[in-house]
Amino acid sequence: MIDRTIEPVLLGLAQQYPVVTITGPRQSGKTTLCRKVFPTLKYANLEAPDTRMFAIEDPRGFLAANRDGVILDEIQRAPELLSYIQTIVDLKNNPGQFILTGSQQFEVMNTISQSLAGRTALLKLLPFSLGELKQMPQSSIDRLMITGFYPRIHDQGLNPAQALGDYLETYVERDLRQLAMVKDISLFERFLRLCAGRVGQVLNLQSLGNDVGVSHSTARSWLTLLEASYIIFLLQPWHTNVSKRLIKSPKLYFYDVGLASFLLGLENETQVSRDPLRGSLFENMVVMEALKYRYNRGMRSNIFFYRDSNSNEVDLVAEKGRDLCAIEIKAGATVNPDYFRGLHHFAKAVGSSRVIRGGVIYGGEEMQERSSFPVYPLSLCEDLFAEQKQSRDSETGEGGCIRQGGVSDRERNERSKRASSP
Repeated sequence: MIDRTIEPVLLGLAQQYPVVTITGPRQSGKTTLCRKVFPTLKYANLEAPDTRMFAIEDPRGFLAANRDGVILDEIQRAPELLSYIQTIVDLKNNPGQFILTGSQQFEVMNTISQSLAGRTALLKLLPFSLGELKQMPQSSIDRLMITGFYPRIHDQGLNPAQALGDYLETYVERDLRQLAMVKDISLFERFLRLCAGRVGQVLNLQSLGNDVGVSHSTARSWLTLLEASYIIFLLQPWHTNVSKRLIKSPKLYFYDVGLASFLLGLENETQVSRDPLRGSLFENMVVMEALKYRYNRGMRSNIFFYRDSNSNEVDLVAEKGRDLCAIEIKAGATVNPDYFRGLHHFAKAVGSSRVIRGGVIYGGEEMQERSSFPVYPLSLCEDLFAEQKQSRDSETGEGGCIRQGGVSDRERNERSKRASSP
């Protein structure tokens, strides 16, 4: 069993809060995580008809039977329980009494905000990260784009095409029909495939709806459904004026790159290597790694992209208070001077009012020290996400260039070893 990075965070929060709620995609490992971290707690799967019926028809009796603590899986299937849980924790307030999981983020969060505000810690668990997969045999970048990161595929050595096809079929049959938001399943599936073809692009709902043959409002409701189900992730634009983020379009990504590749009809590494969307799929993978890095440490997402009116762009901007980390993502294995253009522009545009770091994550195998920006292989991307600010003088040179600064020869050597090790 692969250890999950989030385990100590979950355990720590359960020692502080009476309720901990974990949301995330189906099959991201929520149940396995909770049962591993809390082996003595009872477990109740609310998708099981008998269990759900008991919980809905007799919530007091159901919770009384689990008074010593319980993991409630897929809490969105019995939201009526939350009001009763609120009453219990207000009376006792025992840490770690209820561990809740859910796969419908908006539905779960709306209900929790009404019943458990201030009483529950909130975490998100996505599929495996690259760091977690280092516990498994090494895979090539193109192979990872095919397999994706859902735990079952790696734990059980499943055929990715079969497993991802089953995942989608189950998702459509179970989640969509439960939510009753889709009348024409075949049109929705076409919409989903067209979304995969727009990975890494700025979202244009009107164009997307036109290509499928549905109205703008239908396209919007379907996209909301895909967001709620942890299929689609929308990366919002960064701007110094926060209010302007609300009037610019986000970029579209999939929570799992393997699912995007499957929807594009890619079946093997050779097909991925030749596909014109390979760069976009690589970008999708890195953006998700940044998101997983933060979620696995109990942090808010706080990641964005930057694009100005002249199409100057940075693929990823991570905020930490007033500090920024700007990251360019390139699938190529050979570093090109053009890789740094957006980073230089961003550094100048932000100016001295913000302390910024930056770097390039690329498809090569070695870390490179460049004059302005470090270049990281995918295998070391977490090192860039983890970089903390140093003094302004050591980071920022003339003309707004971001310098790595403060990295010792020993650390450089260690990073190079990690990048090249199997």
